[in-house]
Amino acid sequence: MRRLFGSVRARATLGASLVVALALVAAGAAVLFSLRANLTGQADGRANAAAREVASQLAANRPYADLDLPDGDEAPVQVVDENGTLVAASEDLERISGTGTDAVKPRPATRPTQGDGDGEKPEPGETGEIDDEAEYTDGSATVDGESGDYRFAAVEVSTQDRGDLTVHAGGSLADEQSAVSTALTSMLIGFPLLLGVVAGVTWLVTRRALRPVAAITAEMSAITASEDLARRVPEPDTHDEIARLARTTNETLTALETSVERQRRFVADASHELRSPIASLRTQLEVGAAHPELLDVDGAVEDTVRLQELAADLLLLARLDAGEKPGGARVDLAAFVREELSQRTRDRVDVHTDLRSVEVVGSRGQLARVLGNLLNNAQRHARSRVRVTTRTDGMWAVLEVSDDGSGVPPDERERIFERFVRLDDARTRDEGGAGLGLAIARDVAARHGGTLVVKEAPSGGALFELRLPGPQSSAE
Repeated sequence: MRRLFGSVRARATLGASLVVALALVAAGAAVLFSLRANLTGQADGRANAAAREVASQLAANRPYADLDLPDGDEAPVQVVDENGTLVAASEDLERISGTGTDAVKPRPATRPTQGDGDGEKPEPGETGEIDDEAEYTDGSATVDGESGDYRFAAVEVSTQDRGDLTVHAGGSLADEQSAVSTALTSMLIGFPLLLGVVAGVTWLVTRRALRPVAAITAEMSAITASEDLARRVPEPDTHDEIARLARTTNETLTALETSVERQRRFVADASHELRSPIASLRTQLEVGAAHPELLDVDGAVEDTVRLQELAADLLLLARLDAGEKPGGARVDLAAFVREELSQRTRDRVDVHTDLRSVEVVGSRGQLARVLGNLLNNAQRHARSRVRVTTRTDGMWAVLEVSDDGSGVPPDERERIFERFVRLDDARTRDEGGAGLGLAIARDVAARHGGTLVVKEAPSGGALFELRLPGPQSSAE
């Protein structure tokens, strides 16, 4: 049961059925109420008409014995005087309730009537007064052996010779009861059938609508089992949420495939880059162990430094990929550059500066790695000089590192920021880096909310421009 109603299709069918059931019950109740009220109103109208017909005869001073009363089965009638005595009633009336008196056989009037010696005869043409309002009650009556429910109308008549009289006339509720019973029976039969149709249609429509989801689920399960990220889920030819889900899933698979492929290349390239200095260092140590006089200490130190720098680069990339956030320290770029330059002792060409004080917020260690990588790259390609500049540009702090080398071709200016990329394939690994410096520099710039691009320097070489937001922009 839990598995059945755990599906979207079952829940949608159940929900639609419940909503329709509630709507049908509400609509059915409203129809029955309206039908009952309408038919009851008609019964009230018939009872009122019958009562006023008899009241008009009484107002015209017609004797009780001469009253023209409706047939009892159509409208049972009682006429009651002001003392509550039944003075006239329909023929064949055997039982009655709901009128205030259950008498069915008339009794002699307790007040003199027209023709009695003790009564005062009305003037010719004089008539009684009929009340405009009528009171309605529910009741029942048995006429000639037939029982039924009625709506009784009570109309009062004021006469001079007979005092105040009340006419009770009934309107049958048989039509109302029959119509309501028929409508209720129809609803009890029709509503379940309609609910069944709604549930069936909802089930089929939902099944058809969710068919692409089943296909997407099956394909995702196959991709998970096969670990083949090159596969894609089918995209339906629609413009609904399911189509957007399929497209988003495929976009996610594409991004995941790219990320996994990038990670694989990174592991392969890192393994390859580590192999070279480790192999060289091992060779030198093995030679030194066998022939101490041939040990190249300087070469071993250089290989160790290269290995240390590469390991540090790989560790920083791992931290950046893991989402490490920069710190919130304030750094004056001018003082920062001077301090970093004072610690460099192995530069091949001179570094010239044009520094203006400008503050940024971030990680001093990561920014030091960016500056160091840019300077190392410039030192490898410069002919005679390297220049470092700091300045402001609106809300941005700008640090530029340029050289007078051969520059970077325009079509390669984005590719050099990829990991393990070297434009000069003929350059030896000892002369060049592992191809991680510029990739690290751009990642750090991006995590500081800035950018790193390469342009052409005024001297014709490469100019790397690092833009970082100022303290106010970072706070916002």
